[in-house]
Amino acid sequence: MLSEVLRWIGDETILQEFVKGLPIAALLVIMAVCIFLLSKGADWMIDGVVHLARRTGLPRIVIGATIISLGTTMPEAFVSVMAAWMGNPGLALGNGVGSIIADTGLIFGLTCMLTTVPVNRFILNRTGWVQVGAATLLVLIALIALSAMEGEPILHRWVGILFLILLAGYMYITYLWAKQGADMALEGEEADVSELLSLAKCWLLIVGGLFFVIVGARILVPSAAEIAHRLGVPEDVIAATMVALGTSLPELMTAIAAVRKGHPEIMVGNVVGADVLNCLFVIGAAAAARPLAVPQNFYTFHFPAMILILYPFRFFIFQNKDGRFRRWQGGWLFGVYIIYLILQYAFNIGTVEG
Repeated sequence: MLSEVLRWIGDETILQEFVKGLPIAALLVIMAVCIFLLSKGADWMIDGVVHLARRTGLPRIVIGATIISLGTTMPEAFVSVMAAWMGNPGLALGNGVGSIIADTGLIFGLTCMLTTVPVNRFILNRTGWVQVGAATLLVLIALIALSAMEGEPILHRWVGILFLILLAGYMYITYLWAKQGADMALEGEEADVSELLSLAKCWLLIVGGLFFVIVGARILVPSAAEIAHRLGVPEDVIAATMVALGTSLPELMTAIAAVRKGHPEIMVGNVVGADVLNCLFVIGAAAAARPLAVPQNFYTFHFPAMILILYPFRFFIFQNKDGRFRRWQGGWLFGVYIIYLILQYAFNIGTVEG
């Protein structure tokens, strides 16, 4: 029974085969239910985070950067490990790198363009460096592999194990940073005076909300792809769009709920934390399961796009002395993401085949 559930979660072809036999009306109903689950789950999750922060004394941005980002990246990690184990390393690597680009460019960039996003200097001056550092380490190891190996470069198991060790260190030191500078870490967070929920209910909202978001995203993407296919949308456009949507939909719904409820700092923490986890957790777990070959298009396209988004984001944190991100900064990040998508379509650059 458990193996069947894991196959449904990890094997994309099972879901694709399931939706192929359904009429469009049924697919539309499924999509509507999934959107409801995503919305309701994200709302529950944000409510749980706000009350958990009040209960524990931890800043909301820290919970967003650890617990929530860990939950939203868990499906990607599982799918990437399954992909690597089944001999599809491009998908495993593409999941991690593509999610970093989409989270920072699409989600953070678009949110900055639409609303005022606070700069929590105490947290972002620390986790922001981990975010950039983890991605830079990935690129450097991949470049060393390219120069040192004959044939296709490979990220060996020791790279995955190293990343997982760094992940454990990151989670622990983030907690220490928050406890050491609790007052500074609360910068930009408005006080909540609503009735306080019990600790058990906080966790129930967070875990239940995460479950709804993950299930909704997992079923929505192949359903939408099947409808697009029947409407005659080109396969390469569907592939690039659905990979981006599928890997970042949980973070996107969390961001929408956080901003709508007046807690944009949770979105900031989730995006930065998710970037770190996509590198150290998603790619690390996949490489630890089975060595990952690095396709050539990562060196010429995906890695440069990731760097062009993360380094300006790091600079924006340093630049914004008055405690908020600018709309034009969001426009830069979003613009790089849009150019990345357009070039993917124009040159049919995939993440799987290389």
